[in-house]
Amino acid sequence: MHLAMPILAQHSPPLVQSLIFEELGFPINAFTTAAYSAVLVAGPFLILISLVAMFCIWWERKVAGHMQSRLGPNRVGPIGILQSLADGIKLLTKEDLVPPFGDRLLFRLAPYLAFAPAFAAFLALPFAPDMTFEPGLNVGLFWILAILSVEVMGVILAGWASNNKWSLYGSMREACQIVSYEIPLGISIIVGLMCVGTLNMIALGHYQGGGIHTWLIYRNPFAFAAFFVYFIASLASNKRAPFDLPESESELVAGFHTEYSGLRWSFFFFAEYGAMFVVGGIQAALFLGGWHDPFGLLGYFYWHFRAPGTESVAGLILVNVIGVAIFITKALGIIFVQMWIRWTLPRPRIDQVLYACVKVLLPLACALLLGCAIWHWLIPERPQFPWRDYNPWNFADWYRNGFTATLVTQVVLAIIGVTGFVAIVGWVGYAAVTGRNIKQRLTDPAPIDEAPESLATA
Repeated sequence: MHLAMPILAQHSPPLVQSLIFEELGFPINAFTTAAYSAVLVAGPFLILISLVAMFCIWWERKVAGHMQSRLGPNRVGPIGILQSLADGIKLLTKEDLVPPFGDRLLFRLAPYLAFAPAFAAFLALPFAPDMTFEPGLNVGLFWILAILSVEVMGVILAGWASNNKWSLYGSMREACQIVSYEIPLGISIIVGLMCVGTLNMIALGHYQGGGIHTWLIYRNPFAFAAFFVYFIASLASNKRAPFDLPESESELVAGFHTEYSGLRWSFFFFAEYGAMFVVGGIQAALFLGGWHDPFGLLGYFYWHFRAPGTESVAGLILVNVIGVAIFITKALGIIFVQMWIRWTLPRPRIDQVLYACVKVLLPLACALLLGCAIWHWLIPERPQFPWRDYNPWNFADWYRNGFTATLVTQVVLAIIGVTGFVAIVGWVGYAAVTGRNIKQRLTDPAPIDEAPESLATA
């Protein structure tokens, strides 16, 4: 639909792949492409998801510590940054226990089945215009969601194979929760996709390359609301608090992974934090401009360095490197909000969790879908790529082409969004500065009062 396909119909190889093959002199065919893909998957992507999980585990412990007036990890490495590495070494040396009356094969298989979907989902994330494993995947967004839904099978197998009633309760809660919240999650995504008419993750990024007012979250009021519906549903799909009932330690010991230990236990947490980054990346790519900056500079220079007469491989490499940094920063910002909510809100009951889905989020998502359809019927979107097809900051051009209502809507929503973002960042910054004056607990022992003279002479 629209103009999403012209640049993608060329099916040109990614920039990195082209450079590697040109330098080595290998032809680009099915065999060399498969070998390149295998090396890329086994190398950078496996390292990336491991680093993301290790960093997020340390980061959450630091966030939790500061929210509770503690320091968090502060012994292994600078500011405790190597604590996750030390924990990993510890888990490698721990005994791998298998329940004597459980299903040994399924018990061993479950952690890998939970981890594999989170790892595979990284392959379709658009880190930058030329930094995507498969840029020609025209259903990339739904492919990621389909892959992530497989994780529930690993959780169910873990609970069933453990032969433990608490583990089984946790896995059944996971099944109910994920299946329920996937519906409003998918509908909220459709609301965003209606603004551009493509499922290709690269095309989604290019549509938002004209600046903050071209990001999909600000296209119309319904997309703006769908952003928050998606975020809430993503918390449930990732088993994040307050929707962490599948591993509710206050009721189910540890839920579906109660019987796990050592390295297999760690795979569940690697899968959780990897999936957190994936859903944060989807939200950044779909609603928050992807790899683009708020001013549209990366979009401008990308098309500038691709245009005949101004082509520059070095410029494209620089644009992609900066784009990767921006995309990861946006995803980590969403992860921080997930951590903030975890250590702020209490855990509801399972019936309240399902009520919030069926009676609140699902009707709201359907209303947003209907409202977005009517909005597009009344107020047309601008179906072009910024900077390639038009100048997004030339407001007179919007007026001449009949998109005045669209521009006004996007600018007003962008102002509201930026104001809210600045207020939240200022709030967090104020709390961080004033929190330094609060005495940290469990760090410096309180001084022992001197004994009174009456006891000293006794």
